[in-house]
Amino acid sequence: MYCDSRNLKFVPVVPTGIQYLYLHNNGIEEIKAGVFDNVTDTLRWLVLDNNNLTNAKVEKGTIDKLTALEKLFFSHNLITEPIIPPSKSLDELKMTNNKLTKFPGGLLTNKENLTSINLQHNELTSESISGAFKGPKKLLSLDVSHNKLKKLPVGVPSSLEMLYADFNEIDSVGAGYLNKLPSLQYLRISHNKLQDSGIPAGVFNVTSLVELDLSFNKLQSIPEINESLEQLYLQANEINKFELASFCKHISPLNYSRLKHLRLDANNITHSNMPPESSNCLRQASDIMFE
Repeated sequence: MYCDSRNLKFVPVVPTGIQYLYLHNNGIEEIKAGVFDNVTDTLRWLVLDNNNLTNAKVEKGTIDKLTALEKLFFSHNLITEPIIPPSKSLDELKMTNNKLTKFPGGLLTNKENLTSINLQHNELTSESISGAFKGPKKLLSLDVSHNKLKKLPVGVPSSLEMLYADFNEIDSVGAGYLNKLPSLQYLRISHNKLQDSGIPAGVFNVTSLVELDLSFNKLQSIPEINESLEQLYLQANEINKFELASFCKHISPLNYSRLKHLRLDANNITHSNMPPESSNCLRQASDIMFE
């Protein structure tokens, strides 16, 4: 049922049988009780992006009755707390560009099928999301970029493959943090406040990582990575030395870095800082950028 871009101010009563409801790009300010009564166990997708909804104007007896919902898109609104349906089938949750200041623990307790959560561009702090993501045991992607986090989210499920935390205030990574995430492949912590003192030795030396983005921070040295890492972004830091041990502990015909792309531009080193034996260690690197 397509009701997008129609200058609606409220959600109309939804007729029986509707599974997909598109209400984005309106001026919706209110969801009144009863509008979803005909589709409480059949509505699968609810798209409410780009409206003017606040928590106070989403009445009880609306989203809290949707037991079959799989996707809830609630971006570009004015909510300060997440609004979560009771559905155990929920697999995707998007609440970007709101005014979220907290995400209480327990809201996702029974969300066993939830694989993707996107909360970027809100006002969340590390304290306000403590324990928020423990419930969904199949979670693959979590985006908390553009918030006010001081540290990476704790208590995230071990199933996670993608964690995006760019544009926060993160100044350190806890020792052993990545050891609790054995499936993590993509980690982005660019545009934060990371310094060498906040990076424990070997914290990024895990075999699962494929891409690591630490660009636009305050690092002065290249952190130790695993030889299986393929993409490393370190541009716009304060790096002043190139230590091959960060990439290769031992160099032999079988021991070498799988790194393909390395960005070191906007730092305090040049290509001349690379030791002669770099080509043996970084033999698969097709793109090393210094400027």
